[in-house]
Amino acid sequence: MNKKIIRKDFYEIKRIYCRKSIFLFLILTIFYFMAVGVIILSLFLSLGLFFPFSPLSFEGFRTKFLLINIFVSSLIAFFHFHDARKNGARFILRRLGCQSPDPEDRYHQKFVNSLEEMRIASGLPRAEPLLIPSFAINSLTVVDSHQVPYVAVTEGLLAEATREELEAIAAHELAHVSSGDALYVTLVCSLVNFFERVRESLEAEEAYELKSGKKQRSRAPQTILSLALGVSSFLMHFLSMFLSRERELLADAQAVELCRNPAALARAIYRAQIKNSFVGDFALTYSPIFIVSPEPPSESENFFSNLFNSHPPLMKRIGLLARMANLNVAKIVDEVWRITKEREKARVMLKSAEEREFLPSLFPEEIGEEGKESKIWLIRNREGKWEGPYTLEELFSLPFFSPLITLKNIQENVEGRAREFRTIREALRIFHSKSHPSPWQKNRCPRCRAPLQDTFYEGVKIKLCPHCQGKLIAFPLIERILCRREVAFSEGLFQKAAEFRKRFLLNPVKMLKDKEKFSAEIYCPQCGYKMITRPYSYQYFVPVDKCLSCGNFWFEADELEILQILLENNPENSA
Repeated sequence: MNKKIIRKDFYEIKRIYCRKSIFLFLILTIFYFMAVGVIILSLFLSLGLFFPFSPLSFEGFRTKFLLINIFVSSLIAFFHFHDARKNGARFILRRLGCQSPDPEDRYHQKFVNSLEEMRIASGLPRAEPLLIPSFAINSLTVVDSHQVPYVAVTEGLLAEATREELEAIAAHELAHVSSGDALYVTLVCSLVNFFERVRESLEAEEAYELKSGKKQRSRAPQTILSLALGVSSFLMHFLSMFLSRERELLADAQAVELCRNPAALARAIYRAQIKNSFVGDFALTYSPIFIVSPEPPSESENFFSNLFNSHPPLMKRIGLLARMANLNVAKIVDEVWRITKEREKARVMLKSAEEREFLPSLFPEEIGEEGKESKIWLIRNREGKWEGPYTLEELFSLPFFSPLITLKNIQENVEGRAREFRTIREALRIFHSKSHPSPWQKNRCPRCRAPLQDTFYEGVKIKLCPHCQGKLIAFPLIERILCRREVAFSEGLFQKAAEFRKRFLLNPVKMLKDKEKFSAEIYCPQCGYKMITRPYSYQYFVPVDKCLSCGNFWFEADELEILQILLENNPENSA
């Protein structure tokens, strides 16, 4: 860490990268030479079991075998290497589910601004920010085939890190780009993409067979899957031997030159390591590209840990950074917990529906007669009997409705096919474009019909009913809210969450059915599609109303807060 860092120019980085790439290609060729050789020899040996002669006894067999093996292994290695360089970074980002920053999310904009500041300080011409939708605390950098670096951080990191720590993380990732490490590590991790694709395709096929109820043909897919996983793991560990663990220490030192705050970087690394850094089952394959390994930390310094671990021990990294700030490791750890306690105290207190005073009802003044759609439509069911009357929303939500079904407008006393009514045709066009078929009910609360207001909840833009406090939130935004810790909860909300957990433990399925039985039908304020009651997730069985058309969730008063309390107080998620 005390070594003087000599910055390399672009041409020197390219030369070093080319030399390492050639070496990597030779290693890959040797790997396929051994694999192909074993396969060919096994094939020839099996032929000897069925024929009286063995090809191994032919004159000149060894020379031909070596030439064929070299040609085939070199060809496979070339295509594998070329695919890794061209598509590797894109596949990794897609596999991790990376998304572009939301311009309306202030957490995302804080990261974009921090990355841009560090990019200017480092002198790099370009760096693209990305977000990983995960509760974990981690970050990574990959470089694509056009030499464009992508810096991605998890939603959990944005929720936990301070501005200084986020700048230090961005500086660390850009340091890998400046030193040329990001190019080489991206290539190394991209070489296992082929085996990841084999695993994905076989898992998808197996899931389809199980879902469709088809009888599985054989155990061959599982055997191939196990083999692919084994080869992928072996190849990754084998190639990781050629990745120096010192590159993380050098990147830490270079990041300190950019952000001038070694203590902030030490705190960020400590947060990531002690809390959940596990981004997914696939992350173990790509562990070298993360700032901290998604695998369980290893503090040993023996031969095998130095040989296979892609990151240096946590305390070694923090100790070197702490000395740069004239601190010790204990001081860094105390500072992390002090900041955490201060943020807990700064959380805004939310109250339950019973504890807060509601605004007067906005229904009579705001909606008026034009908001009350008339029930003027009768529909002929499969038995030939008339049902109704219905509104347009209720009509479209019927399971047997189609443009060819017979309708009757009781207001005009006109009967005919649904598609023959101009009003129905126009409403269907709007409905299929995911727009609300009733313009006077668009963007209104599905319960009390009050106009929804745009507001922000923990940095996320949502729609809130000012009367009943219901919330309309898109599914991807809910994950961000559950990561963040800006709001605290009153005793009334904690009591509601405790009562819910008690009822859930007694009979979760009956609880969901009770809500479906006694709650009135509601329709999505965005597209008018009928919302159905579904559990938010199988881990948190909070029944919420979901629109299957546009993916919005409707949370009644206190439902979102109860879900947050259940998540934050889950022992598995505690630090």
